[in-house]
Amino acid sequence: MTERSVTINNRAGIHARPSALIVQTASKFPCKIWLEKGSDRINAKSIMGIMTLGASFGTVIRILTDGTDEDAAADAILHLFETRFEEE
Repeated sequence: MTERSVTINNRAGIHARPSALIVQTASKFPCKIWLEKGSDRINAKSIMGIMTLGASFGTVIRILTDGTDEDAAADAILHLFETRFEEE
């Protein structure tokens, strides 16, 4: 299992567009991918799960991946957060 932590730096937080980008990216990998906020863990391939996570500016998110391509998947999801979902 691979784990990465990231702080949400885009002002709008995780809304519909970033959620869709996360799902699109996660769906490219066959491994399991979860996002954690506090004690909540959701499937990163579920847009409804991501939307209900309620991740706003400054929130720390843990990216967890498990499978044969887990490192590449974690890096790809982390990259979305680091580039602020190309919104700013």
